[in-house]
Amino acid sequence: MTDRREILQTLAEFLKADTELNVDNLSEELSLREGLGLDSVDLVGIVMRIEGHYRVRLSHSDLERVATVGNLVDLIQAKAGEPNSPPPPSETKPA
Repeated sequence: MTDRREILQTLAEFLKADTELNVDNLSEELSLREGLGLDSVDLVGIVMRIEGHYRVRLSHSDLERVATVGNLVDLIQAKAGEPNSPPPPSETKPA
């Protein structure tokens, strides 16, 4: 299972890269919209980064229940731990 602190650090990096927010001490209680000031475009970018990094799919219905950073961490942990998640890309190249 993916560690919450690692997920928070990764989210902070994504937010800094996409929105230029300085979120070195990202709190799980922060609201994505009001607390961080993210709009729909920001959220789409972050979700795309999450899906690529963690190799998960976050559906619209999954995201409807996400209001805070902590909710997003919970969702990532749940999705990353699913047995049907796609395997990570292979480190070796075919011969």
